[in-house]
Amino acid sequence: MYAYVGAAAALVLLLLLQHQVRRWRNPRPRDGGRLPPGSMGLPLVGETLQFFSPDASFDIPPFIRHRLARYGPIFKTSLVGHPVVVSADEELNHMVFQQEGQLFQSWYPDSFVEILGRDNVGEQQGAMFRYLKNMVLRYFGPESLKEGIIRDVERAVCSSLCTWSTLPAVELKEAVSTMVFDLAANKLLGLEPSRSKILRRSFFDFVRGLISFPLYLPGTAYYSCMQGRRRAMVVLEQVLEERKRSTELQHGGQAKHHGDFLDYVIQEITKEKPVMTEKMALDLMFVLLFASFHTTSLALTLAVKLLADYPLVLEELTEEHDTILMGREGGSEPDGITWKEYKSMAFTSQVINETVRLANIAPVIFRKALKDIQFKGYTIPAGWGVMVCPPAVHLNPDIYPDPLTFSPARFKDKQDVSRGSKHFMAFGGGLRFCVGADFSKLQLAVFLHFLVTKYRWIPLGTSKVVRSPGLEFPDGYRIQIIQRD
Repeated sequence: MYAYVGAAAALVLLLLLQHQVRRWRNPRPRDGGRLPPGSMGLPLVGETLQFFSPDASFDIPPFIRHRLARYGPIFKTSLVGHPVVVSADEELNHMVFQQEGQLFQSWYPDSFVEILGRDNVGEQQGAMFRYLKNMVLRYFGPESLKEGIIRDVERAVCSSLCTWSTLPAVELKEAVSTMVFDLAANKLLGLEPSRSKILRRSFFDFVRGLISFPLYLPGTAYYSCMQGRRRAMVVLEQVLEERKRSTELQHGGQAKHHGDFLDYVIQEITKEKPVMTEKMALDLMFVLLFASFHTTSLALTLAVKLLADYPLVLEELTEEHDTILMGREGGSEPDGITWKEYKSMAFTSQVINETVRLANIAPVIFRKALKDIQFKGYTIPAGWGVMVCPPAVHLNPDIYPDPLTFSPARFKDKQDVSRGSKHFMAFGGGLRFCVGADFSKLQLAVFLHFLVTKYRWIPLGTSKVVRSPGLEFPDGYRIQIIQRD
């Protein structure tokens, strides 16, 4: 008899399991609408393994590419335990960015939140997000760039290029990452290169596992990423405490101004009724450091490689910058770029836009539906994630013919891309358009100016550029930099 009872219980459990699997694979919107096509994959795991599968291609990541071919520009999936609608549809992408706080809000899977911090700016909504955004723009907005930061960028670029030109070979991605990180650490925290070295090493470990399967076990990329974050946060906490003590010790209540972003942070967290907590401040500085150096260094390395691969583009870029030098009046600073000169770099701007279009440094951008949303006959259920996929738009041949070709002329006379558009979202869009976009573009332009007017370079060996799904140089990019005659 016990055998029959056990068999019956096992059968019931099996039927319940089958029912749950069917529900997982075939979810139904509460309004009875139709979900986008697609597969939810395995229970709990979903299609996470496929999403993180490496691929030696510069094209749209295969996870997206294969599903676009099968399901079209809008499909459903499940990633790290979350149901997600993936969008390669420019109209849906535009609606997602423009309806921030109404139909959608910023959201990232738990594993991404752990990486960037529970109190990072991406997790803030409404008034708190606008408060933090305005705080960052006070320091990194166009006026600050124009009044002083452009000179700091020039010094960092000129010093680095001069040093690199004395070496037989430079691994450009690593060298540029160091240059950009040290500049960001100085402008954000007031750190000199000697002091930022430990912090930089922690961030390099962090970046190596940033887009990886979220398995927290020793030896995995995700584990290395989280350990890098932990070490970086220890340094940031020390820097914040040192600055706070320094401020408290100032006589007459007048705090010493260091001219960095940390000044702004200290002012905010030491108010009688602070809006921002110390934890939020630490996560904010962590994200700003990461975004400042990771995105810019990748774009700079890719730009140099593309210019070497497309000599006619390099020739036109060099002509623009040589013309700037020849057009200077006798009283102008011989090596300094004026703001007017920077704003006149039309072709350089095209080169930068084309570089970041191809780079797709943010391979995905996440949001969450706040209510059931109807779009093109599909229902996006409330609470589901929405994953905007910029590469699927930027590398779409119907939008950009021959999309893998480096052709800056695509952006000639296009003014709508400066703050993002339906077809260009390299810096996001809407309310959450990247606050560091102007700073990144300035660094790219200044670097290219001094590179092409004072130096030339020779690639050493072969170098691949792949997505897995983020942009990577698996073999590095080694070059020799030589002063121009």
